[in-house]
Amino acid sequence: MTSPSVTPIQSGSLFARPLLAAVLAMTLAGGPGSPAFAQEPQQPPPAPPAKTTAAPIPVSLGSAKHNFTRAPRPFPNLIAPYRAIKIEETSVANSPRVEQLVHEGKLELSLQDAVELALENSVDIAVQRYYPWIADVGILKASSGSSGYGTPGAAIAASSASLNPFAFTITSYDPLLTSSVFFDDRKTPINNPFISGTGTSATAASIVSHTATYNTQYSQYFPTGTSMSVTYDNTRSSNSAAANFFNPAVQSSIFVSFSQNLLSGFGLTVNRRNILIAKNNRKIADLAFAQQAITTTTNTITAYWELVYARANVKVQEQAVAVSEKLYNDNKKQLEIGTMAPLDVTRAEAQLATDRQNLIVAKTVQLQDEQTLKNAITRNPLDPRLVKVEIIPTDKPSTPEQIEAPSFEEALREAYRKRPDLLEQEYNLKNAGIDVKATHNALLPTATLSAQYGTVGLSGNSPITTTKIVGIIPVVDANGNPVNGTSQTTGSPVPIFLPTTQTAVTGVNQKGFGDAMSSVFHNNNPDYAVGVSITIPIRNRSLQADNQRSMLVQRQLETQMQQLKNAALLDVRNTYIALEQDRARVEAASKARELQQQTFEAEQKKYQLGASTVYQVILTQRDFVTAQGTELRALADLVEARANYERAVGRTLEVNRVTIADAKTGEVERETLIPGTLHGQVVGTEKLFSDAGQK
Repeated sequence: MTSPSVTPIQSGSLFARPLLAAVLAMTLAGGPGSPAFAQEPQQPPPAPPAKTTAAPIPVSLGSAKHNFTRAPRPFPNLIAPYRAIKIEETSVANSPRVEQLVHEGKLELSLQDAVELALENSVDIAVQRYYPWIADVGILKASSGSSGYGTPGAAIAASSASLNPFAFTITSYDPLLTSSVFFDDRKTPINNPFISGTGTSATAASIVSHTATYNTQYSQYFPTGTSMSVTYDNTRSSNSAAANFFNPAVQSSIFVSFSQNLLSGFGLTVNRRNILIAKNNRKIADLAFAQQAITTTTNTITAYWELVYARANVKVQEQAVAVSEKLYNDNKKQLEIGTMAPLDVTRAEAQLATDRQNLIVAKTVQLQDEQTLKNAITRNPLDPRLVKVEIIPTDKPSTPEQIEAPSFEEALREAYRKRPDLLEQEYNLKNAGIDVKATHNALLPTATLSAQYGTVGLSGNSPITTTKIVGIIPVVDANGNPVNGTSQTTGSPVPIFLPTTQTAVTGVNQKGFGDAMSSVFHNNNPDYAVGVSITIPIRNRSLQADNQRSMLVQRQLETQMQQLKNAALLDVRNTYIALEQDRARVEAASKARELQQQTFEAEQKKYQLGASTVYQVILTQRDFVTAQGTELRALADLVEARANYERAVGRTLEVNRVTIADAKTGEVERETLIPGTLHGQVVGTEKLFSDAGQK
């Protein structure tokens, strides 16, 4: 499920976006444009006028085209990752096709229409439709290094490894950029002014200092168990002390650090465990959705044929009432002329009352079945335009074609290959295997190889001085006597004098950030470090518990797989037996109905000739009505048994030409072909699952 665009929600604060943009710009530029890192301040350029932003466009869930496995990228829109997307609100409106099928207050509905409307409007499918999207979000979260989310049908939401504080932990696969700007102005009293270089004074001197720092760090963790960080620090400081080479001074440094897990946390499988589990959970969510589509399709087919049976049964009961009324009226006339006993009239009246009661029950069942089907094919059954609409099924049940009895092994292989519940369990077992490997690796001690390289540069303003001789002083010994030397010309002793000089500051040699960075890049002050650290938990009970639990869960899931296979075996066998029995029931019920009809018609003729009694007519009528109802029930049970058998084998979506893509979007763009109807046929296998969200 991919989408061409996603528009984030606007920030609630008027100042959030400019502030965020300023921080990001400062970070990417390498430092703030302030006098802290330049010897001459510069005026910042004028800010551009604010631009108006269009209203956000919600992500459409109906089209199911947005790819929830991907987050907004920071380029070219720097603030895109820090804004939430907007998702359209849930709709409770029915699809337009529902109203298109309504004519003069009646919803003429074929079985294929019922299945398509159920795929478009079923609330059960609408609820289940969110789980693959939630699973996609789980992949997105797991891709960042975090644990994914739980998925219905998934036994393992995320790996249980590394819950112990001594074990390795995945920080984040997302790069992390940390920046800080700090300004400090302070006045500090100094107890020893000679050390500080402030000169002699009768009172305690103070040092006035101004410090500005800007630090940036880029860090990231990789699926190989490697972590890397690049730290870029800058400090500008100035103070009133004289004993400094540079004042103000600028110090810059760049450090690159690497660390690699050697035991616990080593390897792609271990570090990508949550991503692998999240992707398997996405497939489980697809299978759970397919199971819901199968259930909805089967229930819709069952509800459709139940309504067909209920409406036909109402007609049968209406015919029974009509026959009973005619018999009762005829008997009353004969009673009036004295050719019939009152008891026969009473019997006819009792039968009429019974048939009317059966008709009321049949109409009640019809209304209930109609509401059940209406709930299955509409999202909002209380829509005023549909509340009083009568559903008219246009398909009649027919005997499905005879199927060849597959071998027991063949039926099982097909069910094992297609049933979503078994396929879900296979992915659960894969997740369990991943978790076992991860917890087994976590049992190892933590050994980390670390390496660091850095370089530091220092620069700043230094005074330009001029020295001149202002006098001479004699050199004396410890007793104060002059120390003589030898004249180079006469060889006689002469006193030794030393010149006295005076140094004056005549200017300032200005150097700053650029000179410090030049020293950094010339590697004038390198820093190398390498080391290995080992952490050994003495008893390791927590990680032992994690590993043992993961293996127990794996064995439990293996047992559950056999449990599901046994249930599938029983389901396939029972539904196949029911299908064959219902086929035989239809043949027997059809023959019984024909015979009962002949018996009833013959009994009526005998009664008209005076060779039978009212009681016998009532009995044969009752048997005929019962035979009609039995035949209708057998036909409905047969087509429902066929749908149930296809469900048990896992063929429902394949046979009915239902694709997961149509069910996910809720927009069926082609007709389905339903077996068991007058116009239906069995079709070939289609690809059931799309590749959406599996990137």
